[in-house]
Amino acid sequence: MFNMFRPMRRKNKEISESQLESLLHNERRGVLAVNGEGGYPYALPVNYLYDGQNGKIYFHGSRVGHKAEAIAACDKVCFTVFGNETVRDEPWAPFLQSAVIFGRCRIVGDRAAAAALIKQFAMKYYPDENLADEEIARSGGAVQMYEIEIEHITGKQIQEK
Repeated sequence: MFNMFRPMRRKNKEISESQLESLLHNERRGVLAVNGEGGYPYALPVNYLYDGQNGKIYFHGSRVGHKAEAIAACDKVCFTVFGNETVRDEPWAPFLQSAVIFGRCRIVGDRAAAAALIKQFAMKYYPDENLADEEIARSGGAVQMYEIEIEHITGKQIQEK
């Protein structure tokens, strides 16, 4: 069968599965790319929650707007995370890890599931549960959760020099 995703070209730059998991769990932002209006790509930074056990990425957003309309028109997305910058020998040329994810995005329609995800999501970004609960009480009703089901993922490390 034909594989629609390209294999990683520079295999010597590929990171291990545990490094990839660490990157996705620990970084705070990724870049979501959707098929925008008029065929133009639309990419924007979003906070996210990674669920490695189920192969999913979650993020929140409005029910209306460019992002919501683009996802409704075409559920194919690309999501990129980068970080874990380390300096080894040369401080001017750090190493950087990145992950590129391809998948299908949809709104989490089950309100109970969405509420549980909102709590998990908040706990990643707020310093304590009380602050998270306060924010959820204040704006949780307006939050729409989105889910990316991961179809393909690659991770690599490069040195910026």
